Amino acid sequence: MESTLSTLPSSSFRPPSTTAISLKSHFHNPFLHHSTTTTIHRTTTKRNLTIRSAISRSKKEETIETVKTQLENCHLIAGIKYKGFTVSQFQQLRTTFPESTTLIVAKNTLVFKAIEGTKWEALKPCMKGMNAWLFVHSEEIPAAIKPYRTFQKEKKLDDNDFSGAVFEGKYYAPDEFKVLENMPTRAEVYAKLLGGLKAPATSVVGTLQAPARNLVLTLKAFVKKLEDEQNNA
Repeated sequence: MESTLSTLPSSSFRPPSTTAISLKSHFHNPFLHHSTTTTIHRTTTKRNLTIRSAISRSKKEETIETVKTQLENCHLIAGIKYKGFTVSQFQQLRTTFPESTTLIVAKNTLVFKAIEGTKWEALKPCMKGMNAWLFVHSEEIPAAIKPYRTFQKEKKLDDNDFSGAVFEGKYYAPDEFKVLENMPTRAEVYAKLLGGLKAPATSVVGTLQAPARNLVLTLKAFVKKLEDEQNNA
């Protein structure tokens, strides 16, 4: 038997066709499957990031437009340090301001983009930390500021002071707010104006009956005089 096996040519041996095995069809390639899954995961992640980025950009643009809208007919903008405020405190604070005043929470960068190139750009020094922004659409400045002073004292928020303000194009640092808080009201201006005029009654009547522009100029001059007196006091 041994001599018979040895004389057979090597080419004559063929394994049965049924023993032929295809690795591709019988074995699952885990590496190929993992690669495909990773590709799908990366594509999905990228799509989600793109959607979130678009939403974020849209919100930023909306915030900038909101601030720009508040700039219309605005007399004063003030920043308030609101870090540490609770949601309840912030909601309560909003209800204390007069209707002519709006309180908005927005990032410094977005607010600055909205005011850049305007007279409100003077607010730049207080673009630090976390600020809530007070937009005053009234000439009654003390009445707009006082509610926060009262709230600040009641809630003992000594660290949450004003971060700065701009009024008539001028920047007011936190230690200069007394000037704004002590400004005379419109009624007080009229009273002092009428009381300070030493001219005959006919002159007073003539002034009040003059064109509105002349009266406004007179009032502005008187207000400036009062402010100069306060600053020099």
